[in-house]
Amino acid sequence: MATSFTGGTGLQPHPIKGAALNTNYLSFTGGSNAGDSNSFAQQYLPELYEQEVERYGNRTIGGFLRMVGAEMPMSSDQVVWSEQNRLHIGYKDAAVTSNTRITITLNPGEILALRVKDLIVVQGAAGELVCEITAVEAGSGTTRHCDVKPYEAAGLTTGTGAIFTNADKISLFVFGSEHAKGSISTQETLQPSFTKFDNKPMILRDEFKVNGSDTAQIGWVEVATEDGTSGYLWYMKAESETRLRFEDYMEMSMVEAVKKNANGTATEEGSEGLFSAIKSRGNVMAGFSAAGSGTGAVADFDTILKGLDKEGAIEENMLFVNRALALDIDDMLAQVNGGYAAPGASFGLFNNEAEMALNLGFSGFRRGSYDFYKSDWKYLNDASTRGVLGLNPNSPLSGLTGTVEGVLVPAGTSTVYDQSLGSNIRRPFLHVRYRASETEDRRMKSWVTGSVGGAYTSGLDAMEVHFLSERCLCVQGANNFVLFTS
Repeated sequence: MATSFTGGTGLQPHPIKGAALNTNYLSFTGGSNAGDSNSFAQQYLPELYEQEVERYGNRTIGGFLRMVGAEMPMSSDQVVWSEQNRLHIGYKDAAVTSNTRITITLNPGEILALRVKDLIVVQGAAGELVCEITAVEAGSGTTRHCDVKPYEAAGLTTGTGAIFTNADKISLFVFGSEHAKGSISTQETLQPSFTKFDNKPMILRDEFKVNGSDTAQIGWVEVATEDGTSGYLWYMKAESETRLRFEDYMEMSMVEAVKKNANGTATEEGSEGLFSAIKSRGNVMAGFSAAGSGTGAVADFDTILKGLDKEGAIEENMLFVNRALALDIDDMLAQVNGGYAAPGASFGLFNNEAEMALNLGFSGFRRGSYDFYKSDWKYLNDASTRGVLGLNPNSPLSGLTGTVEGVLVPAGTSTVYDQSLGSNIRRPFLHVRYRASETEDRRMKSWVTGSVGGAYTSGLDAMEVHFLSERCLCVQGANNFVLFTS
């Protein structure tokens, strides 16, 4: 009995070699029905590449804090430290309010440290006068007054030599005192003060889960991840990527976290991250190349140097920047040097070895009395982290500059008073504190539960991999940091 083909015509031999007929030719589009014997999909499998394509290169963005800071354990729910205030006395939020009176606006909690017989320099847009303080308003409050008498003028606003008018904005600083012969000192003692800062750790958690049946399935794609995990078990890649992502989150949280304020509605209290600390206690440089595509970048950069002179004046600093700012700085250096060459700089931070610095991805230069070591910060360029801000969704190559373009971090250590130890300690300006004790280390915990993958802790037919960390960032001497924004 002849066999009939209800789903197609089947393949029929032909006496002429090479004849491509509809009866003996395998077609890509032929055989729309699943049972057709001349369907390409029914005859051959596609050519498969075994290796997974790494189209994004190394996708991890961590390592910033490991380069510039340290990690230290702590046992409390809060870390508290104090920082020195300035040694000398000066006020910039002041105004002339009469011929002999100056009104000073203090920050909340700030103490007016002016005394009778102090000598001050009063400076404003009209010029400056050296004055003697004759009276200081008693009491407290953020608005205080002091009476002065100029040495070279009849008054501040009227009379010979007067240069100010009422409501003029001024600044002043104390440079000494003058007393009459045989006088008795009536000056009050100035007690040194400090500013207290604190931060609280935040708990980070993540989890990977796979059921027991799926772990028995072998995938056909050979996988490899940034931490060296490789093989054909797809769930191992998933677990490895969860771990890598969590390790990045541990650093990203220290950079991006903010504390909840009175307006916040978040459930948790938050923590102070790097960007938040610099915005509130440090320096922000907006539009570094605003003078015109880098043509005025030298003047912009010198503005930063002048700001550093007013703060700690730390000689060695590290710049972590995105691509746009890195190119602006390179253009700036090319204009100054006529041919920028990194080995021409001083590399004191790296034992004066240029090769060591360059191997770490740093290039250095010196401007004024400061050394700078510049490195790309992948976190600011990656299109799935800070690089995503400002991206044009229609073009993956546009808008790579986000709201933050880079950060200047001082190298070395700072001396602060530790409230727990009760003594001065030296710490990196930037460091992480994590919860730990003799029996519990919460720097980076991971454990497996379930009844799959070697764990036999419950009747759950799955493997659960848990990750946990409890940590916070301490940004000490934030007045020495600079945040670059677009």
